[in-house]
This record gives sequence, structure tokens and C-alpha cells, in this order.
Amino acid sequence: MSEQTTAPRRKLRFPFAAQVLAGLVLGIVFGVLALQISPPHPETGEATNWLAVTLQTIGSTFVALLRTIVPPLIVLAVISSIANLRNVANAARLAWKTLLWFATTALISVAIAITIGLTLRPGLNSGVDEATAAEPSTTGSWLAFIESIVPANFLGLAANTSGTVADDGSIAATTSLSFNVLQLIVIAVVLGIAAVKVGKAAEPFIAFTSSTLEVVLKALWWVIRLAPIGTVGLLGNAVYSYGWTTIGALGQFTVAIYLGLALVLFVVYPVIARLNGLSPVKYFTGVWPAVQLGFVSRSSLGTLPVTQRVAEQNLGVPRHYSAFAVPFGATTKMDGCAAIYPAISAIFVAQFFGIDLGITDYLLIVFVSVIGSAATAGTTGATVMLTLTLSTLGLPLEGVGLLLAVDPILDMGRTATNVAGQALVPAIVAKREGILDVTRYHAPRGTTGFVPLDEPGTASAEELAAERATAEAGEGREGTDNDADLAESGAKR
Repeated sequence: MSEQTTAPRRKLRFPFAAQVLAGLVLGIVFGVLALQISPPHPETGEATNWLAVTLQTIGSTFVALLRTIVPPLIVLAVISSIANLRNVANAARLAWKTLLWFATTALISVAIAITIGLTLRPGLNSGVDEATAAEPSTTGSWLAFIESIVPANFLGLAANTSGTVADDGSIAATTSLSFNVLQLIVIAVVLGIAAVKVGKAAEPFIAFTSSTLEVVLKALWWVIRLAPIGTVGLLGNAVYSYGWTTIGALGQFTVAIYLGLALVLFVVYPVIARLNGLSPVKYFTGVWPAVQLGFVSRSSLGTLPVTQRVAEQNLGVPRHYSAFAVPFGATTKMDGCAAIYPAISAIFVAQFFGIDLGITDYLLIVFVSVIGSAATAGTTGATVMLTLTLSTLGLPLEGVGLLLAVDPILDMGRTATNVAGQALVPAIVAKREGILDVTRYHAPRGTTGFVPLDEPGTASAEELAAERATAEAGEGREGTDNDADLAESGAKR
């Protein structure tokens, strides 16, 4: 009797990227279906049917989970990164080069925006009425950076209390807590530097921080796995809340913004990657999980955990550097919100109100776009950046209200562009400094959209950083002459 052998059955897997794309499709379908059941309340904009409420709840819950991970991730990662940087010879140079690349990409982006604004002239035939303009709820200020960088308390928390008066005269007050990312970074930097200065006595604290960071990263991965479900709720709620008709009145302006965002995302970033010896295709496949989440969530801070994960795990940026660069970029590196949008919007407002802009005004737009994002880092947002730009140019702030109708739709593309840049700059700087894990950068992405942590033959970014520091210390020189050697070393592992 012969033995019958059967080949092991392969387990079918639905790739993570495909799951998120399916979520996008389902979100659009459910959003349209919710609109067919009943539209939002005409005055309050609240959901008026069970499907819309369900989509809204799913989306807001997913973003809340991501935001919950952000504070401990920032504090633990920054402290650990500073502790690791004590063994790296070029830590200060990493910081300065990061800021330089932030400014460089912002300068390129605002130049593209001004060109588009002057070419398409979106403010001349907008189809909107000045009487419908709404008052902006927030305004930008050059003092915002100084005021917000000083922590109000040890946790960087802020409380906001609001009250409503019922028909019977009773007052109901609610208090909400929020955190300031820039303040969290300042707190973490101080703690990290203090731990390094204390020396041996701080070793248990540093070890505890590193261990806790690993636990937080594991919890983060569980949240990321919920992204397909969150995408259904987020995009479905966006379709229901804003529909397809809100683009109509400001169609040319919307086209101008998305044209600028597309040029930065699909032309400028790939060219920069190629000029620095990195594959644009690998860059896009690596950063895509953060880009698609940023598009549907409309929150750079909510996407921050995923952005940092793709920078480290897919693009090969060492954790000790990405823990500083990515959170810092999430508050100040916003080519979509701080360059493309305010520049085109300022030109739109000037054209709408019949105000001629001179060369000095355009130079001011460039200045605000490159420097202004840092000045509003504590309250970063496209509306804040726009009011800051209009105030600097002396343009009417009523122009902000003209654009609020399509702001949620624009915010999707702006955020996607922002997070793409927040992952690109650390990869570029790491590559130029010879600490990028080139093998991991070019490794195939798994079914989850991420390079497996135990990818065979892949050297860790920390190992490359250690080799880099050792080489510089041994040869007594700086530079990137040994980049090829380090890359070859990583490829052999």
C-alpha cells in the first residue's frame, strides 16, 4: 500500500494594502448610501440616519485610538533616541540637515504654488459670494511659537471648557483635554538630555524607557491593523458630510490646490529621492501606508505613529534619528498645509478682492511658507497658516471664510502630502549621512505593507549607525566617504 502525500495547502492572504483599498471603496459606497437615506442636518451638519452615525463613530474612534498612542510614543521615542545619540558623533549635524531639508522642500513647494496661482488665476471666476464668507475661528500669530513651546504642565496637556444653555435655562459644561506635540517634544528632550548627563545612575531609567517603547510599538501595530475598518468610517463620513457638490462653487481653486499637491507628491519628492540615490518606486511603496491613512484621517498627528513606523521599518531610517525627525516634522514640516495651500489661497484672496500683489508680497509669501510653519507649530493647521499669511500681506481675513466650504476636501490631499514629506526628509538625511539601512529600504514589503522586522539578510539601522560612528572615530574625519562601504556591509548581512 503506497503512502499518499499531500502538499501543504497555502493559506490565502489578503494583503494589508488591498484591505485599505477595499476600505476606501466601501467607504465611498456607504457614504453615498447614507446620503440617499437622508442628508445631514442643513444647519448643524449632524448625521440624521443610523448609517451616517455609524460611519462617523467608526472613523472618530479609529483616529482617537491613534491619537492615544501619540503622547507615549513621542515621549518614549525621543528620550530613547537622545540616549542612543550619545554614541553618535554627528547628532548635531543630523538636526541641522533635517531643518535645512525641511526649508528646501518648503521653498520648492511655495514656488510651485505661486506659479500655479498666477497661471490659473483661481480668484477671478470663483463663483462664490463675499456675503457668504464665514469668520475664521482661529488666526495665526508670530508669537504662537514662543507661547506654545514652553510647557504649561509636565504632560503638555491643555483643557478647554465649553458650556451650552438649555431651553429651561440650565447650563451644561463639558471639558476636553488635548496635548501639544511641540511641548511633549520639549519635555522629552529635556528628560533625555538630563538622563544622559546623570550618567550611570540613569541607566535603569533609560532601559525602562526602551523596554516600554517596545511595548507601545506593539500596541501601535494592533491599532494599525484596524486601518481598513477605520478607512471605511473616515471616508464614508467625509462623503456623507461634504458630498460631491461642495467642490462646485470653488472648482478652479480646488483644481489649483490639488495640482500643486500632485506636483510636489509625484514629481518633486521622487526627483529628490532619485537625486540622492534612492529608488522613487521603493519610496512610494514604503511610505504608502502613511499616505493613504493621512488622506482619509486628515490628521498628521493621528498619522504620526504610522509615519514613524514606515520611516523606520520600510525606509530604513534608524530609530534614534527618526524619533526626533518624524515628530518634529509632524508639527513643522507641512508642504501641503504651510506652502501649497496658503500661497495659492493668498493669491486667490487678492484676486477675489481685486488687490494687486507686487514682488515684495510674493517674497513675503515665500518667507511665511518657509518660516511660518515653525511660528505656528503649537497650533499648526492650514487655516492658521492662511490667516498668518493674509495678516502678513495685509489682505482681508474675510477671504478665509470664502474657502472654508471646501477645506475638508482639500485637507485630505494636504495631509497626504505632508506625511509623505515627513517620511522622505529623514530618509534623505540618513542616506547622506551613511546611516540609512539601504538593504531594508530596497527590501520587498510583506502582505502587511511593511518590511518584516526579521527580514533575512537585513542589517538593522542601529548597526549601520554604530559602524558609521566607529568609522568616523577611528579615521578622525567627517563626511560620507564610507557610505558605499556601509551600504555594502548592510547588503552582506
